[in-house]
Amino acid sequence: MKRIFDLSFSIIVLCLFLPIGGVIAISIVFNSKGGVFYKQKRVGKNGTLFYVLKFRSMELNSDRTGQLTVGNDPRITRVGSFIRKVKLDEFPQFLNVLIGDMSIVGPRPEVPEFVALYSEEQRKVLLVRPGITDEASLIYFEENILLATSNDPKKSYVEEIMPAKIAINLAYLENRSLLADCKVIGKTILRIFRA
Repeated sequence: MKRIFDLSFSIIVLCLFLPIGGVIAISIVFNSKGGVFYKQKRVGKNGTLFYVLKFRSMELNSDRTGQLTVGNDPRITRVGSFIRKVKLDEFPQFLNVLIGDMSIVGPRPEVPEFVALYSEEQRKVLLVRPGITDEASLIYFEENILLATSNDPKKSYVEEIMPAKIAINLAYLENRSLLADCKVIGKTILRIFRA
């Protein structure tokens, strides 16, 4: 049932979003050098690696200088700053849902570097498809601003934020349902409009 919901929802969103997506794509091309999309290797269900899709919001090859985005990161383009604020950079992930790599709601996929640090208990979040949104993403909606206040952003992420997000997602796994997913989707839409 969840897979049918994911496919139906994704097709509707992609059809409705197509004109806006076109405008974003053109804006990205004219704003900075590089392609429209950004692909990053993430860890999916059962530890399978896949490439998550996003609209490119940073200068080309920015990920070579670090995986975390902190505060007003100078690598973020002018167009990127706007689409990141309202999470429009995440919309190509509905294609990941169609492919089957992701779900609409589920633990956000993490990069291999950080998944390697998971405990056996924390690895339980890999038992389900990762999602475009989840409760942890809502609580840490402005994670980059939070990390900007840290003297060591990577250490703060690994030791504080990441474990907290995983705990939230483990709780989700215990109580997941289509109704719970719909509530997360509703809260995500409201949070984006408040951005």
